[in-house]
Amino acid sequence: MWLARATARAIIVFARLLTGMRANWQGCIPAAVQRVYFANHSSHGDFVLIWGCLPPDLRTGTRPVAGADYWDRSPLRRFIGRDVFRALLIDRTRSDPGGDPIALMRGALDGGDSLILFPEGTRNTTDARLLPFKSGIFHLARACPEVEFVPVWIDNLNRVMPKGEVVPVPLLCSVTFGQPVLVADGEGKEDFLARCRDGLLSLAPELE
Repeated sequence: MWLARATARAIIVFARLLTGMRANWQGCIPAAVQRVYFANHSSHGDFVLIWGCLPPDLRTGTRPVAGADYWDRSPLRRFIGRDVFRALLIDRTRSDPGGDPIALMRGALDGGDSLILFPEGTRNTTDARLLPFKSGIFHLARACPEVEFVPVWIDNLNRVMPKGEVVPVPLLCSVTFGQPVLVADGEGKEDFLARCRDGLLSLAPELE
């Protein structure tokens, strides 16, 4: 455990030096309430910035949701994903009939954890600001209606760690936390996804 904690501190220090990551609590404050932080997704380092911007007491109870196919690919990735960040690893191939992603996420929430997830489902390498949202965030909100869903916009990390590049480029990055979204009684999937998407886009900087 001491190695995992030391590695986590080293990763956060490196991320701060590389990105100057700055938290902007625009629509809520850091508080000890159970939340699902959902964000735009352009890099494997996205959850590191969100996780690192949380106060230490919240960080220990917040788990990123990530693909097992990536984080189980090598012993080093497995150590970082499972031991350092306590990631909730999801089998995106659905080869395990018992590995229902919604059930796994609900189980983590029922156990008292908060989560970080990316409703686009994959990294956005297009010119669009957001890819269409997957329906999982809606089903999770319906299963856990008391949990706050907080939009988080990560700015500039795709330029720090562009896909296919090995050496990161130092740039300032910001992480903006928006107003929590709660699913309404009887609210349909499309309406909820639209509200989540609008809440996330409202945090994005204006295009030049």
